[in-house]
Amino acid sequence: MLKTLILSSTALALGVNVAAAKDLSNMSWDDIVTQAKAEGELTWYVWYLQDDLRRAVKSFEEEYGIKVTIPEGTAAGNAEKLMAERDREAGDIDVFAWGYNDFETVDLSASFTPLKMLPEDDGRVSNLVGIDGGDFVLAFWGNQTGIAYDPNKVSEADLPQTPEELAAFWSANPEKFGFNYEKGGSGPSFYLNTLKNLTGVDFADGETTDEKLAQVGEGFKFFNDNAENYVVTASNADSIIRVSDGELWMVPAWEDHLAGLQKRGEVRPEIKFYIPEMGMYGGGNGVAIPQNATHPAAAAVFVNWLTSADTQTMFNRDFGTAPMHAKADDSHALVPNEQRKNRQPWAAQPFRKAVEESFIENVILER
Repeated sequence: MLKTLILSSTALALGVNVAAAKDLSNMSWDDIVTQAKAEGELTWYVWYLQDDLRRAVKSFEEEYGIKVTIPEGTAAGNAEKLMAERDREAGDIDVFAWGYNDFETVDLSASFTPLKMLPEDDGRVSNLVGIDGGDFVLAFWGNQTGIAYDPNKVSEADLPQTPEELAAFWSANPEKFGFNYEKGGSGPSFYLNTLKNLTGVDFADGETTDEKLAQVGEGFKFFNDNAENYVVTASNADSIIRVSDGELWMVPAWEDHLAGLQKRGEVRPEIKFYIPEMGMYGGGNGVAIPQNATHPAAAAVFVNWLTSADTQTMFNRDFGTAPMHAKADDSHALVPNEQRKNRQPWAAQPFRKAVEESFIENVILER
C-alpha cells in the first residue's frame, strides 16, 4: 500500500510539472521563478567539460537555490536519450545542449518547448551561422576553429592566410605545421576550407554527386605534393600539446579548447590563435527545453541565466568562448572581433562526410 501511495504521488508530481510546462507562457516571470524555486532542481544534459561546467553553475545554484545536475555522457548518447524519451510523459532531461547545427536534424516544434516565456532580451542569439533556432533554441557557447601558433617561431606578419601562403610556409619550415584528420574537428575544418578555396566547390550544399567529389579531388594534389612538409597529428589535443612543447609551430585548433588548456596550465600561455583569411569553421552550441521536462520552470530560469550577458561574459573569461550575447564583454577572447568575419558555417551533410572519407583515402592513406 505504501509503495502504491509513493508511486501515485510521484506520478502526480510529474503530471503537474508536465502540465506546467505548457502553462509557463501564461505565467509572469516572477511566478515562473517562484515555481522554479519550488521545483528546486534541474538536470542539464551537456556532453563536454562537465566538471568545469559543474563549477560554473554554482553561482546559479547560490542565486536561486536550484540544484543543477550534469550527468556524464556523450553528445551521441545524450541525443539518443532525447529521442528515446520523447514519448514519455516526463523525461529525465530538463535542459538539452547540442551543437547548433545538430538541431537542424530534428523537428524543433515537436521536440522542444517554445522559449517565449523568457524575459525579452534582444541581445540573445537564436540564429547562428545561418541556422535559425526560432523560438526553441538559444546559443550559449560560441566556438571557433582557427590556427594556434607559437609567436616565438612565427611572427604575426608572417601568418599564412591562403593555401598558397600555407604551401610556402610548409616549404620554408618543413614538419613544423601539423593537423589532425580525426578525433576532433579542427583539422577537418582546416583541410575542408583549404579544399574549398582551391576548388571553388560549394560546401554549403549537402548534395553529393560524383562531379562534385571529382572537383574536390582536384585539390588533393595540393596536399599530396606537400606531404613531406607537414605532419599529421593524432587529435585536437595532440596538436596543441605538440605546439606547446615546441615540436610544431602551427596547428589547427579550437579557440575555446586552447583557452581552457591555457587556463588550466596545460599549454603555454604565450601560444596564440588566429582565423586565416581563407576562412575556417565556427559556430557554437545551443540549449533547448524538451516538451516533457520534469522541471520546466527551473529549466526556463536556468536557460535565462545561461544566455544572459553576465553569464556569457563569465564564459568568455573562464572558457575563452565567443560570447553569445550582444552586450557581453569579449575582451578575454583569443581573437579580435574583426577576425570573426573569417568564420565560415560548417560544410553541409552528407557532402562533408563524403569529402572527409575521400580525403582520408586519397591523402592520408597515400602518405
